[in-house]
Amino acid sequence: MSATFERILYTVEGAIARITLNRPEKRNALDPQMLEELPHAFSRADEDAAVKVVALGAAGTDFCAGLDVTTLRPTADPAVFEKMRDAERLVRLFLQMRRLTKPIVALVRGRALGGGCGLATACDIILAAESAQFGYPEVRIGFVPAIVSVLLRRSVGEKKAAELMLSGRRITATEAERLGLVTFVFPDEAFERKSEEFLAELAGQGAQAMRLTKQILYQIDGLSFEAALRAAVEVNVLARLTEDFARGIEAFSRK
Repeated sequence: MSATFERILYTVEGAIARITLNRPEKRNALDPQMLEELPHAFSRADEDAAVKVVALGAAGTDFCAGLDVTTLRPTADPAVFEKMRDAERLVRLFLQMRRLTKPIVALVRGRALGGGCGLATACDIILAAESAQFGYPEVRIGFVPAIVSVLLRRSVGEKKAAELMLSGRRITATEAERLGLVTFVFPDEAFERKSEEFLAELAGQGAQAMRLTKQILYQIDGLSFEAALRAAVEVNVLARLTEDFARGIEAFSRK
């Protein structure tokens, strides 16, 4: 099953929907068209009952160089509202990814910088090749990694987030894993095989259980301790009513 876009590729293989950034000649930089196409692809995956996991990868040697700088250049007319609309595209995309009912796994090779690093961080899980690099270089061109800072701050500590954004330096996949920005790092030569094994294992989990797990994981953001526990009670009860739970208990009882 496949669908045609201009800036991305979309395919479904079994229970895995694959979304591939497809501007390798621009290091997969995010332009307005790509930011319009990505939400459609995520929506298609979310609505497909056969899909249980979404894999976000990229064509070429780099994952994503961030926002296309040609869309950021100042003009004679400030066009404040137009620039706000551009920024809102990225905000809507990140919100959609957070609310998607299926886990999103980023497959990162090469560089993931600025908005590209934010795009990877917006995924639920990040798998990185050992040679991959991550960074927020916006400050070096007088810009601010404002929107992506919200995601970074939730992934690493305050002091490390400050250092990464203020210095604009790149970090290795190994350092990113140590900081909690990356989930797993695989050797370059084994990256594809290890990633496929991980995706296959995730796709073997119950769709309802994964949906509720992702729901409670992000629902507790910003809640007080007591409110988070009460939200967890609701999800706990819902989980007991699912077919996934019934099958799991039956399988466990047979052991």
